[in-house]
Amino acid sequence: MYRNEKGCGRAIQNSGLDRSDVFLTTKIPPESMGYEDTKRAVDSSLRQAGQEYFDLDTGLRILLSILIHAPYGGKEARLGSWRALVEAQKAGKTRSIGVSNYGIHHLEELEEYIQSGGGGEISVGQYELHPWLDHSDIAEWCQSRGIVVEAYSPLAHGTRFREPVLRTIGGKYNKSPAQVLIRWSLQMGFVPLPKSVTPQRIQENSEVFDFELDEEDMKLLDTGEYSPTDWDPTVDED
Repeated sequence: MYRNEKGCGRAIQNSGLDRSDVFLTTKIPPESMGYEDTKRAVDSSLRQAGQEYFDLDTGLRILLSILIHAPYGGKEARLGSWRALVEAQKAGKTRSIGVSNYGIHHLEELEEYIQSGGGGEISVGQYELHPWLDHSDIAEWCQSRGIVVEAYSPLAHGTRFREPVLRTIGGKYNKSPAQVLIRWSLQMGFVPLPKSVTPQRIQENSEVFDFELDEEDMKLLDTGEYSPTDWDPTVDED
C-alpha cells in the first residue's frame, strides 16, 4: 500500500546488518481481505521485499511480521485473512502475525476464533497512539495478553508540536516536542514508529534514552482526548 516493500528489501540486503537484527513489518491491505486474497498478498509482499527465500549463509530469514491492516470486509473476510496468516507462519514465511486498527470487538472476535481452534497467536497490535488519542482500553486489552503494542503516528503528524504542555515539558529536559512524545510512548510500554525523511530529525528521534518523564509529566500528557489524525477503523461496527 505504501509502495516501499521493494526499497526496504534492497536497503536491508545492502545494509551489511545481520538479518536477524532487522525487524520488517508489512500489512495485508483492506482490498486483500479474505483467505485467498490474503494468501496472494503475502506472497506478493515477500517477492517485492526480496524475502521469499532463506538466507543461504546464515539460514535465517529476516524477522518478518505481517499484520492485517484494518478490520474491513466483515467477519468471514477477517477470519479468512487470519487463517491465511496462520498458514503463512506455519510455512515459515513470517515469524509473527498480528492486527492493526482492530477495535476491542474485533479483537474479541479473533480471540474467540483462535481459542476455538482457529490457530495462531496475536503477537502485535498496531494503532495510532499519542496523548491526544485515548486508545487506553485497546492498549490495556493487548498488553494484558502479552501482545506488543506498536504506536504509529506517535508524533500526531506534528499537529500538536505547539501545545503548551509539550513546550513546558520539552523545556524542562531540553528536548523537542517530538522527543517528548516518543519518550511518552516508550514509557507507556508501546513501540513507537516515528516517521521522517529528514536525516537530522531521524537522528533526533533516536535520542530519547537519556531522560525519563516523571510521574507529573505523564499525568500532564494524560489528556483523555480522542482526536485521530488518521483514519479510525477501530470504531467500525461491521
